[in-house]
Amino acid sequence: MVTEHLFDTREELLSALQKECVNALQDAVQARGKASLMVSGGSSPGPLYEQLSQTDLDWSAISVALVDERWVEPGHDKSNESLVVNTLLKNKAAKASLTGMKNAAERPAQGLAECEAAYRKLPQPFDLTLLGMGPDGHTASLFPHAEGLDKALDLNSDALCAAITAKQSEVTGEYVERMTLSLKGLLSSRRLILLITGDDKLEALRAAQAGTEVADMPIRALLQQNQVPLTVYWAP
Repeated sequence: MVTEHLFDTREELLSALQKECVNALQDAVQARGKASLMVSGGSSPGPLYEQLSQTDLDWSAISVALVDERWVEPGHDKSNESLVVNTLLKNKAAKASLTGMKNAAERPAQGLAECEAAYRKLPQPFDLTLLGMGPDGHTASLFPHAEGLDKALDLNSDALCAAITAKQSEVTGEYVERMTLSLKGLLSSRRLILLITGDDKLEALRAAQAGTEVADMPIRALLQQNQVPLTVYWAP
């Protein structure tokens, strides 16, 4: 259930994706009185978050939560929570609530139970989950052959969150300890959006679609499933 929208410019992509996000959140609030928006870090979604922050929505009824997080304190320049606070949770969207992943535990595995408890309080299924993808085929913090990956991909587990220690690379940078939604958590969504830009990401997507080994490119777990609609938004 993969749909692709390939655009000529990032401006066209952002315009179309903003409309999809707004419609999904409006529909959820109208139908159920509340909505949940799961958001990723990285450079690509920042402009989208800036646009959404100016949008007329009942933000007080919308719960925003992170898809994944480096195990760094809020305020750190590599913190996804900080990115979301600085780009999305302002202007009209300042009334939305935010659930972060980083807590007082020294390591993600030690903070997993607390994070899981917080995420179980969110409206489920999550109405909209925004994802990115690295050139290595990771999504969320599901990195190839990472410590904890098998557990995070295990659909026999009910856990929404997972602790990950990635193999350090140019993609991971120095912060390899992460908290992330598990595959079960990602599939606890009504719809999934994969936002990617650049020729390298499109090449990575095509490579992921051409193979089957999930541990090599964990994005394949989402490309191969048929539970939740996945829409790809790409621009150069």
